[in-house]
Amino acid sequence: MISKPEREQIIALMKREVVPAIGCTEPIAVALCTAKATEALGCTPEHINVYLSANILKNAMGVGIPGTGMIGLPIAIALGALIGKSEYGLEVLKDCTPEAVEKGKEMIARPQCINIALKDDIEEKLYIEVTCTNGNNVATAIISGGHTNFVYLCRNGEVQLDKRTGTTSAEDEETVDLTLRKVFDFATTAPIDEIRFILEAKRLNKAAAEQAFKGCYGHGLGRMLRDNKNEEKIMGNNTFTHILSYTSAACDARMAGAMIPVMSNSGSGNQGISATLPVVIFAEDTHATEEQLIRALTLSHLTAIYIKQSLGKLSALCGCVVAATGSSCGITYLMGGSYAQVMYAVQNMIATLTGMICDGAKPSCALKVTSGVSTAVMSAIMAMDQKCVTAVEGIIEENVNRSIRNLTLIGSKGMNETDKMVLDIMTHKHCD
Repeated sequence: MISKPEREQIIALMKREVVPAIGCTEPIAVALCTAKATEALGCTPEHINVYLSANILKNAMGVGIPGTGMIGLPIAIALGALIGKSEYGLEVLKDCTPEAVEKGKEMIARPQCINIALKDDIEEKLYIEVTCTNGNNVATAIISGGHTNFVYLCRNGEVQLDKRTGTTSAEDEETVDLTLRKVFDFATTAPIDEIRFILEAKRLNKAAAEQAFKGCYGHGLGRMLRDNKNEEKIMGNNTFTHILSYTSAACDARMAGAMIPVMSNSGSGNQGISATLPVVIFAEDTHATEEQLIRALTLSHLTAIYIKQSLGKLSALCGCVVAATGSSCGITYLMGGSYAQVMYAVQNMIATLTGMICDGAKPSCALKVTSGVSTAVMSAIMAMDQKCVTAVEGIIEENVNRSIRNLTLIGSKGMNETDKMVLDIMTHKHCD
């Protein structure tokens, strides 16, 4: 049984990691850092110098910026300086207007106004440094370790915040010691009113999918799966295709830069979508009770948070692997699964999706999300049939927590060279 103090810690962890966001998190975090530096400067900057870790750069190059119809970092930085409010967190650009976008375009067009460079002398994979200048005034803000975690703020040599020594992330200091068993016990026994807040993830992410069905976003995968009559002949009109269409539609809209809020998980909107919508749609199609849905969503999101604790906020491993593992747990629970069957689902997921690379945030993320979610359903079905990949196969161990650790070691350390190669390819593409 989980004690009340520990339960309160876990709830605080979830409320910190499951938060609303508008747009792809990495360019939005850059806009947030720019907004903070601009606020410290006290006026609109004449020059903005931005230094980014490779993983931030990779995830910000090819994604739409909400409310702009534009792709990439320059417009996100310009809007962060012009209309961004750091108090909004990952919704920093929610006050964006067409007039602001035009002013942002003018700022981008000014020579040497915005300079973006790779910060190659750091180990931290999530690092954003923004220096804004106007005349003789200079202000610098640094985010590190978490998408909203400011570790440094300085204006004209006067340091207002400095948490760079010791741990790089205040969030790390508050990490709760989790295991899959603890995650399951919390999700299935916590007083229901204490975890009811997770229903906001359902509201936001389902609304994002339904809005996406009405428009043309990205590759339109979700809309195609929902509306194309020819596809029904192949995949059918069933719970499985409902899960795929809703999940991919929300991702379509988010990656295309729609001004639609989603509930993120561990700093990623796509992870929040993938941890939420498969569980929600399965629950609705099978007429689960509200309490069952709340507990399944809690299990899904907290499983993803647990895995991300050792993987890190950003890695070479596609985040859909993590979030879809969470949703597989949630679906297994809704199928009536025990802890043992939830554990089987995790083992099956790790045995299947390990090695799916992250090659940046972009519209085709919807395809990877759909791959992860389809595997989540398959893994849950296998688990309910008492089938589980065994410890003699691949990286799977008898102890599911060790299997998770093997996954995260591969993603955080083993794939580092892959990550470098991916970024090199992305930044040296040929147009012929």
